[in-house]
Amino acid sequence: MSSSWSIDVECAVSAQRLFRAAVLDWHNLAPKAASDKIVSAVPIEGDGKAGSVRQFNFVPGMPFSFVKERLDFIDLEKCEAKSTLVEGGVLGIYLESSSNHITIEPKNGGCVVKMVETYTPLPAFETKGIEMAKQGFAGVMKAAEAYLVANPDSYN
Repeated sequence: MSSSWSIDVECAVSAQRLFRAAVLDWHNLAPKAASDKIVSAVPIEGDGKAGSVRQFNFVPGMPFSFVKERLDFIDLEKCEAKSTLVEGGVLGIYLESSSNHITIEPKNGGCVVKMVETYTPLPAFETKGIEMAKQGFAGVMKAAEAYLVANPDSYN
């Protein structure tokens, strides 16, 4: 039986810039913008469009060493994407499956990122992991926002 959680994160940059940086190009930007958490990221297969798989490698001390995600759906005009965790992270330990749906909408000169995570828990699942996941996602968005504010010519 699947469950879900959601989070909204407000950012002070345009929806299009944040979508390009934090969703489409996160595998390139993450090691720069979130170097305290992500040591490297690489495309595994595909060209960045739907069906592509990319791997994010985390710094020592994080709860897991890597995750691989598949981009299932991308709508550039609506700043919308869906992805599925395919390997690593808590997959197979706490979760049988995990996917997310991200939309980034304009709001008051900035934007709001809305993310819904849908997952199928395994018996070892603990609900405290949800709050950690929410904080992690918000941290990613805020790291991308900080990079964009500091680099106003990037991702235009």
